[in-house]
Amino acid sequence: MSHNQWTARIQDASDRLDGIVDNTPLIYSSHFSHDTGNAVYFKTENFQKTGAFKLRGAYNRMAQIADDERGTGVVTASAGNHAQGVALAASILGIQATVVMPVATPLIKINATKSYGATVILHGDTYDDAYQHALSYQAATGTTFIHPFDDLEVISGQGTIGKEIIEALPELDILLVPVGGGGLVSGIATYVKTINPTCKVYGVEPEGALSMKRSIEMGKVTRLETVSTVADGVAVKQVGNLTLELARDYVDGIITVSDYDIMDAFLMLIEKHKMVVENAGALSVAALKKLDVKDKIIVSVLSGGNIDVVTVSAMINKGLARRGRIFCFSVDLPDTPGQLLNISQVLADLKANVIKLDHNQFMNFDRFSHVQLQVTVETNGHEHIKAIVDTLKTAGYEVKQVY
Repeated sequence: MSHNQWTARIQDASDRLDGIVDNTPLIYSSHFSHDTGNAVYFKTENFQKTGAFKLRGAYNRMAQIADDERGTGVVTASAGNHAQGVALAASILGIQATVVMPVATPLIKINATKSYGATVILHGDTYDDAYQHALSYQAATGTTFIHPFDDLEVISGQGTIGKEIIEALPELDILLVPVGGGGLVSGIATYVKTINPTCKVYGVEPEGALSMKRSIEMGKVTRLETVSTVADGVAVKQVGNLTLELARDYVDGIITVSDYDIMDAFLMLIEKHKMVVENAGALSVAALKKLDVKDKIIVSVLSGGNIDVVTVSAMINKGLARRGRIFCFSVDLPDTPGQLLNISQVLADLKANVIKLDHNQFMNFDRFSHVQLQVTVETNGHEHIKAIVDTLKTAGYEVKQVY
């Protein structure tokens, strides 16, 4: 397909989505701009309806289903954002939607999908199990299958994000886009590179799910045996045929980030911008420190904000521990009066605020006459932690760091 045909297709998608999706804000980040020496902006699809970009592609695809086929409904497989996008699009269009989700899908995502009127079927342990079941359901019922990413109209719908960015910031130098199955990055890159060929478009993948990077290197769609990442929204073992083809033609490269990079980005978005972004959505922010550039205009696409409170809590606690702001340690104490007071005095003198303390007489099996004390304290960084450990060791205590 020619450049002009692609831009026309995405323009058609934009017209179709007018009034259906929000043209989400492009926010300037003073913190990340100062931190990187560039002008950094965020395309905030975490503020989109359903909390993620997926409504764009789902509605664009489903709005083109022929009238005589709408009665049979649609079916899809998803563990989260695509499910909600399809469900809301179906509700708007008056089409019955069935969504197959893995059994372990968090209840909050299941209920959100149901709230738009979709029927939810729980099947299998992974997305791939759900996907195969959805294909079997489609074959048995004659419904229309809505692929999460490997579909021209879905890709075109996601590409409208690129159109909005270029219209708001035509002088853009670099665009960073999260990559799962590849629908988002391929749609955005196709439009942006056509309109502004000098703009660099980079996909961002977590180290534990490099499906697009590996496929580009191998020159064909290559399935990963396993994926492991905190960014569950992009934990995809296999990209699409269409998305790989477009990525090879229009994406300038794939940047990889670690789970720790993602966690740091997640925390900084909360601290500096008061924004909760799901881990997959924070990929493009984590990639900022991987760029060796200055004085460039950069946009990071925040692809979604659907993250449950338990995960938010875990990410914050792990991030604080990594920064040296929380320190948990255990120490064996002689089972004699006054030992707990001694430890408490050391911590008080060093201005370490105790969050949690567990003094357990029954946990030390190695040394019968000793008890185990586990303490969690608020600290001011790794130097503060070192001072606590050194002081306790000087006092004769053997400290074991828990986290």
